[in-house]
Amino acid sequence: MSWSAWGWLLAAGLVEAAWTQSIKPTENFTRLWPTVICFVLGATSVYLLTKALDLVPTGTGYVVFTAIGACGAILIGALWGGEPLSALRLTGLLVIVAGVCMTHLAA
Repeated sequence: MSWSAWGWLLAAGLVEAAWTQSIKPTENFTRLWPTVICFVLGATSVYLLTKALDLVPTGTGYVVFTAIGACGAILIGALWGGEPLSALRLTGLLVIVAGVCMTHLAA
């Protein structure tokens, strides 16, 4: 199966978002299985990013990767973690997405 750069970036960003949610359950890396899951998700995210960077410039790939991860972390935290999702946080998400779009258009 041949994935496009955007497929690799999407997968990497989604795994990064999952990784961010796996950190807290480790309780400062004192719980074995949550810690193992955390490290596996982190390594998987970076591996998928490296696959994408074979196909896109590093700057563009990293911007998209971090934006997906950041937006995903906020949304997952709000939907399943009970974190607040205010108008200001939603505006921040829109600014992140707009920044990615501008970066892509400038490339």
